[in-house]
Amino acid sequence: MTTFKKTLLALAASLPVLAMSLPSQAAMSPYMEKALIDVCKAAKSNSLIKLNGTTKSYRLKTKTVALKLMCNGEDVISFAQSYGADKTAAKLQRSIGKVNITDVAALTKVKVTF
Repeated sequence: MTTFKKTLLALAASLPVLAMSLPSQAAMSPYMEKALIDVCKAAKSNSLIKLNGTTKSYRLKTKTVALKLMCNGEDVISFAQSYGADKTAAKLQRSIGKVNITDVAALTKVKVTF
């Protein structure tokens, strides 16, 4: 009887751990997974028409794709460049926009006397 109680206690203790790990593995819907795979394939194809059509058909913004999508462990721009898709990589890079860096320490200081 004690072995049965120990087994039951061990099972009861492990159920919450198993229940918490299940949602993290099934977080992406099959539709979203297919959409992201299609966008990766379009970026790899070096066809701007295919990339634009794919992102528009799934109602994704090019900037969001460029900043957040990972294809085979690397960002989508690097992924496209590694397959020689320079046109699609350049389009995704342009969608991010320009970055301006201002050196705050180099700005002129205002002298105030009171």
